[in-house]
Amino acid sequence: MAFANTLTQRAASLLETVAPRGGLLTAATAAVLGSLLLAASAKVQVPFWPVPMTMQSMVVILLGMAYGSRLATATVLLYLLEGLAGLPVFAGPGAGPAYMAGPTAGYLLGFVLAAGVTGWLAERGWDRSPLKAVGALAIGHALLFVPGVAWMAVLFGGEKAVALGLTPFLAATVLKTALGAAIMQAAWKVVARRSQG
Repeated sequence: MAFANTLTQRAASLLETVAPRGGLLTAATAAVLGSLLLAASAKVQVPFWPVPMTMQSMVVILLGMAYGSRLATATVLLYLLEGLAGLPVFAGPGAGPAYMAGPTAGYLLGFVLAAGVTGWLAERGWDRSPLKAVGALAIGHALLFVPGVAWMAVLFGGEKAVALGLTPFLAATVLKTALGAAIMQAAWKVVARRSQG
């Protein structure tokens, strides 16, 4: 019974805690800022072996944890609409419908799933405990990779999809999961100090 209550009780997101009286304007502003942050994180590449790493997957999942499921999903959908409209928001130079149906299409779908589910977990308090935050971020990354690798498997075959779309990113994913959990814990500590002061 206690476990069932944990799944149904909703905690305020980080954004709702910081801006408790926020309405539609706050949500719209947060969505626009979040989509801009996603676009920026796609363009920033960190040298990593065997392929460069962007911070985009971590930003997607942190948006979920900070915004909650509905606003995070809306933010990622706004970002995808910007890309569909041809704005240069993705990691590469391409955008538009053809780009969105290409090899990265599954990952783009994974962004929506990851943001929504990590947001839902954060609304159940998973963002406030270091261990649960790591778990939520790991689940978010898994939800990002599953449709991404599955779509690449349709295009290139399973072995090539795993070799190109999963294996090179595993070490970076572990680092981003740990960093994301640390960021969430630090953010909640700042909020707690602010509310006491």
